[in-house]
Amino acid sequence: TVTNEVNHGSGYPTVTIEDLKALSVHLKDDFFVQIVTKRGVNVSDLICLPLSPGWFGLAEEGRRLAKIQCYSMAGTVNFYMRTIEGLIVLVDIDANKVVKITDNGNDIPVPRGVGTDYRLSSQKLPLIPPLNPISIEQPKGPSFKVDGHQVKWGIWEFHVKPDPRAGVIISEAKVKDPDTGELRRVLYKGFTSELFVPYMDPSDGWYFKTYMDAGEYGFGVNAMSLDPLNDCPRNAYYMDGIFANADGAPYVRSNMVCIFERYAGDIGWRHTECPITDMEIREVRPKVTLVVRMAASLGNYDYIVDWEFQTDGLIRAKVGLTGILMVKGTKYENINQMNSNVELHGTLLAKNTIGVIHDHYLTFYLDMDIDGTDNSFVQVKMARQTVKNGPTLRKSFWTAERHIAKTEKDAQIKLKLYHPSEFHMINPSRKTKIGNPVGYKVVPGGTAASLLDHNDPPQLRGAFTNNQIWVTPYNRSEMWASGLYPYQSKGEDTLAVWSN
Repeated sequence: TVTNEVNHGSGYPTVTIEDLKALSVHLKDDFFVQIVTKRGVNVSDLICLPLSPGWFGLAEEGRRLAKIQCYSMAGTVNFYMRTIEGLIVLVDIDANKVVKITDNGNDIPVPRGVGTDYRLSSQKLPLIPPLNPISIEQPKGPSFKVDGHQVKWGIWEFHVKPDPRAGVIISEAKVKDPDTGELRRVLYKGFTSELFVPYMDPSDGWYFKTYMDAGEYGFGVNAMSLDPLNDCPRNAYYMDGIFANADGAPYVRSNMVCIFERYAGDIGWRHTECPITDMEIREVRPKVTLVVRMAASLGNYDYIVDWEFQTDGLIRAKVGLTGILMVKGTKYENINQMNSNVELHGTLLAKNTIGVIHDHYLTFYLDMDIDGTDNSFVQVKMARQTVKNGPTLRKSFWTAERHIAKTEKDAQIKLKLYHPSEFHMINPSRKTKIGNPVGYKVVPGGTAASLLDHNDPPQLRGAFTNNQIWVTPYNRSEMWASGLYPYQSKGEDTLAVWSN
C-alpha cells in the first residue's frame, strides 16, 4: 500500500544499512582521532558501531540520532572484547555531523582480548576429543513440498514470507482434518513482533543501551545467509529474502530461510502395556517435525528462530540465543581489587572485562483464526477447593474455572506460579462431536517479567513486557508491539497503549 500520510508522533523508521555506513566518515574527526590515539589504539585497528539512542527527553527530539561506540581489532577478530570504554560519539544521522563527543574512560585500559578469536581455525586442540559426525539420511527425500512460498507437509499447509522487520512471517496456517480431509484454519499470521534488550547499567556510556532490535534495526534485514549442513541439515530447502535498500532498489538475501524435517531421537507418542495384563503391546511413534528457521545477527548477538510444526497439530515457536557478549571495560583485573561498595552492574569475566547484566524479551504476534475469525480468549484458572466432612479422607482438589475475556483488560495476563492458569483460544460457534468449542491452547514458553520502573523511559517504550500475554481485537495498524516507528519513540504507540 502506497500512502502519503505523515506520521506526527514520535519515532522514526528502521535505520538502514546505508544510514549506518555513512556515519563512519566521522571517525576521521581530528579530536576523535586524538582521543583514540591517547587510549593506545591505532586508527587502522579501529572499528565502530552506530547504536540506537533510545529516548531520554526533549533534548534528543526533532532529529535522528545515533551513538557510536568503538573497539580495537588489534590481535583478534573478536573486537567486541576490546571495547574503548567511555568513548561515545553522538551523531545527527540526517545532518551527517557530530553533535557531541564524550570520553569518560581515560583510566580504563582497552581489554587485551587474549584468546578471544572465535574462529574454529584459531582454536587450540581440545583436551576432550571432538564427537564423531552425525548425519540424518532421508533415502526417499523430504516429505514436504514448497511451491513458491507455499509449504505442504503432512497435515499442514502454510505460507512463509521473509520480512525485513519481523524476519519470518508464517501465515494462512491450516491443518487437515483426519476424518473429513477438510483444511481447517488455525493461524492467520504469526511473527516476532519485537526484541527488547535493556542493559542494566545507568552510567553515561551504557544507560541508553535499551535496544528494539526488530523495530530499530530490522530482524530480517540482519538475517544472514544460512550455512548449509551447519545452520540447517541435509535435505533442507532454502528460501531467499528480497528487500529494498535505502533508495528503494531491491536486493537479495540468499538462503535467508531454511525449511527441513527434524528428527532428534525424540518420542512423539508411546504406550506399553504392563506385564500384569499379559498383553504384549508396545506402540511407539517417533517424533518428526517440520522446521522453518532463520538466524539474525544483530551486532554481537545471533538469534535463531524456529517455527516448528508437529504431526499432532501443534505449532511451536522456539528461540535460540548465541554469538558474543557485549562487554564493558573496567580498570579492575581481579575481584580482589574491589571493595564491597563497587557496583559493576555485571560480572568480572576477564581482566578489565565486565559482562553487563541485561534482558532479552522476544514478543510474538499471533493472529489466531481457529476455524474462522469468530474467536474468543479463555483463561482457565486452576482453583483449589477444600473438602470438609467428605466421604473420603481427601482434604483438597482443584477445579478448572473458565473465564471468557469480555474486554482487553480481562486479557492482560501476568503469569503467577501459585495461581496457575491455562489459556485457550476457542471458536464458540464451532463444536466438537461431543459439544465442546473447538480451540487451541496457548502455552507460554520461557517467560519473564521486567523489573524496571514503569515510568523509566526504556520501560515506557518496552511497556509490552508489563504482561506476559495480551489479547486485542484485530486492528491492521496494531501489529508491532513497540509501535510503527520505535526508533527514538517515547512509547506512545505501543501494545500497552492500544490495550489500555
